[in-house]
Amino acid sequence: MSKKVTVQLTINKKTIKEEVSPQRSLADFLHEKLGLTGTKVCCGMGVCKACTVAVKREGENKLERAQSCITPVASLSGSEITTVEGLSEEGKPNKLQQAFLKEYSFQCGFSTAGFLMGATLLMDELKRQPVKKSELDSAIEKSLGEHVCRCTGYVRYYKAIKETILSTPGLTTA
Repeated sequence: MSKKVTVQLTINKKTIKEEVSPQRSLADFLHEKLGLTGTKVCCGMGVCKACTVAVKREGENKLERAQSCITPVASLSGSEITTVEGLSEEGKPNKLQQAFLKEYSFQCGFSTAGFLMGATLLMDELKRQPVKKSELDSAIEKSLGEHVCRCTGYVRYYKAIKETILSTPGLTTA
């Protein structure tokens, strides 16, 4: 049995200090310790991207993606983590979530959290480095192209993401 380590994290704006096994995945920690089950585990290998969360490392000003099914929670000590549950604004769906609902972007919903988090990460990147409107489709494809959904043709996900980006000032240029 491996020795436990103490981690301190901020998850969805709540600071948490816990002892964890160094091998425990972030997804297991979110599900079993915190009851945050919105982040889905599908392939268990980080390939499908359903388990995507946003991580802001200590001292950094940008978000990075982490596949929570393969990321040891111990490797994130000192970080701020946002899961799909942390996207809502005052308990209501944020602009991106509203667009997903408006476009009927999902069927079973299993990959939806990963797409929402991937789009959130793309929007964070575009705040720092806006893209030309003419290049937006390829920026979305580059950022979200590896996300797997077995139910949809991706068109509605991409449409909702594109509409949200285009309606958010500062993310695109002429």
